[in-house]
Amino acid sequence: MLDDLDDIHPLFHGAPASTEFKKLRKRLVQNVREAIETYGMVKPGDRWLVCLSGGKDSYTLLAVLTELKWRGLLPVDLLACNLDQGQPGFPATVLPEFLTRMGVEHRIEYQDTYSVVTSKIKPGGTMCSLCSRLRRGNLYRIAREEGCSTVVLGHHRDDILETFFMNLFHGGRLASMPPKLVNEEGDLFLCRPLAFVAEADCDRFARAMNYPIIPCDLCGSQEGLQRAQVKSLIDEWEKRSPGRRQVMFRALMNVRPSHLADPSLFDFAQLMLGGAGPKSDQLNENPKQLILPD
Repeated sequence: MLDDLDDIHPLFHGAPASTEFKKLRKRLVQNVREAIETYGMVKPGDRWLVCLSGGKDSYTLLAVLTELKWRGLLPVDLLACNLDQGQPGFPATVLPEFLTRMGVEHRIEYQDTYSVVTSKIKPGGTMCSLCSRLRRGNLYRIAREEGCSTVVLGHHRDDILETFFMNLFHGGRLASMPPKLVNEEGDLFLCRPLAFVAEADCDRFARAMNYPIIPCDLCGSQEGLQRAQVKSLIDEWEKRSPGRRQVMFRALMNVRPSHLADPSLFDFAQLMLGGAGPKSDQLNENPKQLILPD
């Protein structure tokens, strides 16, 4: 890392000089580089819309992507974007002042989706789904207006795991947030470069840098949300068996369709003895690595 004030981006001015922080910063950069390379997120010369909510995750995303670009390792243009959704009490001046002071190219967009959400969701109802859809639609529009090919979100490893278990427990499907996808219209990529990053690392980094964190007072303040319940469950697993989160995330990268039960992914009907037809080990599965019933 470069630590001379003349050789780093303003986003890193004032960074702690401790060995612990330097290791954290290096780990974040390595994790993001690995995700970008693993999922082929970069096309040199493209323009990325980096979505900034003001939370710890999006600050970490912006800082690490800026670090990579500053060092010549990310050959794309970055445009930070905050969508002010009209939530009461939202500190509208915090992000534009911060981004201007940091010399970060940005766009602040005001769209009162808060009123839409609160008018359609009954008291006590979960706002997250509708709020997310409205936000995503506006971000796609902004990306098109700004000539961006990719919308970049700050979802991290823990978000991806929690979504997997929410789909498992409540949606009846094995699915999560993919690190990279194409939108329904087919004209934009959506990428999550923090896919390999732990939430705890985002929290430690943003707080150490003293970024002006803005809490979500809409969905984040609701009690009894399914995501909060799943998060609590995973936290308990992690407490009992440290490292469990990383093991579970690796499982999402190591799928064995022939050892699940979806006939659309594996042709069970054509299984035959004697070597004919598809084989259960056609994906080079190692049965010794699988947990099978007695």
